[in-house]
Amino acid sequence: MKFALVNGQRQEAQPGLSGECPGCGKPMVAKCGEVKVRHWAHKGRRDCDPWWENETEWHRAWKDQFPPDWQEIVHLAEDGERHIADVKTHDGWVIEFQHSHITPEERRSRDDFYPQLIWVVDGTRRKRDRTQFLRVWQEGAPIGRTGLVRSVFLDDCGLLREWAGSRSHIFFDIGEVEGFWWLCAKSPNGSAYVAQFPRTDFIAWHRL
Repeated sequence: MKFALVNGQRQEAQPGLSGECPGCGKPMVAKCGEVKVRHWAHKGRRDCDPWWENETEWHRAWKDQFPPDWQEIVHLAEDGERHIADVKTHDGWVIEFQHSHITPEERRSRDDFYPQLIWVVDGTRRKRDRTQFLRVWQEGAPIGRTGLVRSVFLDDCGLLREWAGSRSHIFFDIGEVEGFWWLCAKSPNGSAYVAQFPRTDFIAWHRL
């Protein structure tokens, strides 16, 4: 985690600090080595948010595109269930940055838990994903005169097959400056509608 509570205030990890988890209230220690990005870790066995994953540099870089007071926000449901959102905007949108593998069951649980959810998926985790994605885009059928949206077949791309079932908004980051794509919708015939979406616009619109 990037933030812990130190004397009741949210603070980033620094050498020698100790704090409390904003989600479960348990003790945390600052990890400030030279290999991984500075972060907070629970002392001993972690029994906190089961959805939380270890952060990569990709994950942290995305979170840092948004104000610190939007990052790692505890979201509490009416039934008392709580989870820590990667980013929660002032309009109530939750943005989850997903690098590691996630099961369909967990994805659906998050879709159901957050009323307004946007996924940003790391499309570079597996070497084949970027190549498959760009190929199906090139082979896809343009929709409308501009061709900004294309119909692509899910069977030809593992990344699309895995995420087309989500009811939330899905964006893929395939690692280039303009390598940001929106999974607009799933079609009943086994295809999906995909559009290239400027990364800068995505960030700017949510920061308004």
